Amino acid sequence: MFRPTMAHTNDRELSSSHSATHCGYVALIGAPNAGKSTLLNRLVGETLSIVTPKAQTTWRRITGIRTTDRHQSIFLDTPGVLTPRDLLHRSFLQSAREAAAEADLLLLVTDPTLPLSHHERDRLVEVAEEGRAPRIGVVNKVDIARRDAVETEQAWLESAVDGEVHLVSAATGDGIDSLSQAIETALPAGPFLYPSDEIATEPVRFFVAEMVRQVIFEEFREEIPYSTFCEVEEFREGGKRTYVNVVIYVERRSQKGILVGDGGRAIRNLGTLARKRIETFLEEPVYLDLWVKVLPGWRRKSKELRRLGFPIPRDAEVRPGS
Repeated sequence: MFRPTMAHTNDRELSSSHSATHCGYVALIGAPNAGKSTLLNRLVGETLSIVTPKAQTTWRRITGIRTTDRHQSIFLDTPGVLTPRDLLHRSFLQSAREAAAEADLLLLVTDPTLPLSHHERDRLVEVAEEGRAPRIGVVNKVDIARRDAVETEQAWLESAVDGEVHLVSAATGDGIDSLSQAIETALPAGPFLYPSDEIATEPVRFFVAEMVRQVIFEEFREEIPYSTFCEVEEFREGGKRTYVNVVIYVERRSQKGILVGDGGRAIRNLGTLARKRIETFLEEPVYLDLWVKVLPGWRRKSKELRRLGFPIPRDAEVRPGS
């Protein structure tokens, strides 16, 4: 299994021939549950973004890298574009806007099984227009969508991107080769920005915390998954087992009670499932220590969101103590 590191560098000599290589940032923009994370994983060839049946599981931008002989695509998986209801949602939107502004190429991803309203379509285009990068349209989930729904999405994307539209299934891999070729063709000329064997920029701690959060999405219902955030406080290698301490933040004491469960049953089950996943990822035995802490209203407080690593919109109102 890969061990991602913070390997980004501005050394423009990572590629020996500037004119012979192409490299660029490719932002994936779409509504929640459009399948952007599954698409990123398919394009890179590794599971980087967590995927669950629930919508809006991607909360922070994830970078995946695909390198071939002469092309390096640096994919930016972003939170789904949605109408924000709190400051955390505004942070999601800010993350998508920033990725669109930085990108050399945009993939506008839609899901024909969940048609968008005119307002939702307008918001996607608005985010895409944060940058001036060329766009490629991607109609995902064509393996399970009705043909007329696929045709509707294709027609809208042809007008929205003013360029190529690809019909794909990120789940099965249908259409991915053609899409990959189109991406490489659209990349600007330039040297590679990452070593050719890197496939992610986030540190191991990030992926470990995401695995715990993924299990929470799979095992808990209602508001619990959307009110929790996981952070690795300690990661200690050496000895017989790697020690990993993960803090799970919740908004209310009642949510802590649900996560812990009667007699601690729920937190033990969560720990067992997450530990097995982390051990597969690290390829070594792990001692997983989970702690649940109440951080009242953290989704609505800029101070807490900033500390947890979320981008804060510039126009966000900051109140004393927030």
